[in-house]
Amino acid sequence: MCTFRRPALRETLASLFALRLPADLDVRLIVADNDAEPTAHELVHEMRGRSPFEIEYVHCPKSNISIARNTCLNVSEADYLAFIDDDEVASSAWLQELFHMISTTGADAVLGPVRAIYDDDAPGWMRRGNLHSTMPVWVRGVIKTGYTCNVILDMHSPHIAGRRFDLRLGQSGGEDTQFFSAMTEEGGRIAFAPAALLCEPVPAKRASFSWLCTRRFRSGQTHGRILSEKQEGIGRMSQVGLALSKFVYCTLAALLTAPAPVRRNQFILRALLHAGALTGLLGIREIRQYGLMEPT
Repeated sequence: MCTFRRPALRETLASLFALRLPADLDVRLIVADNDAEPTAHELVHEMRGRSPFEIEYVHCPKSNISIARNTCLNVSEADYLAFIDDDEVASSAWLQELFHMISTTGADAVLGPVRAIYDDDAPGWMRRGNLHSTMPVWVRGVIKTGYTCNVILDMHSPHIAGRRFDLRLGQSGGEDTQFFSAMTEEGGRIAFAPAALLCEPVPAKRASFSWLCTRRFRSGQTHGRILSEKQEGIGRMSQVGLALSKFVYCTLAALLTAPAPVRRNQFILRALLHAGALTGLLGIREIRQYGLMEPT
């Protein structure tokens, strides 16, 4: 797990200590601290006394999430490497479910679901829409990209071995989208383990429409940039036209569904996703997301 000034790391580690695992599965935890100073070292050292597993603490002080993720890849000596965020809580079956799915399907990577946990102060429409939870996106029955908040990788796969997260995206975000998109384009396969559940409390700062808007726009920027790298000339302009038409459609749909807050806001967020894709296709630099103080 990668961490940056987040006290919730304590709860994440505690949930991992309670994992239910097969007797023949050896586990080592890696904590990559991405802060300029080793601010998580004391917490990790304290938690070692409670851990049934070895914990390796690595300080990678560059405020670049790609460096932290690559550190985990570099330090791992295992057959499989799982990623979990430092503000998530694992179910007792989480790792077992991921391991079972990847070892029986032969997939190069397996994703699990992340369920958002809202407090009572979160807007009702947000809770009903469940907009902070994370699930894979299927395109014609295939998962073409992934995320690092709940995933296991086969480290011996030719589609994983030697692959690293793009340092250029380490402060904007989208490095995981690029990593998994490139993997599947080269023949890698992603599966889904629905029972490999993680839960993520949504802090007040993130339980806002403005945060969701920024996040969705940035995701669109990453998608647009990936598309722009694949196509040039007429091909790229056709993608620009498609993104523009989707933006217009979602904007009109948001106006038509204005009385229904969940549907309206879903369409607004989709419109922002396509607006972000437009900027990415046109080469506009992505919003910086990491390397700044994240709210806890």
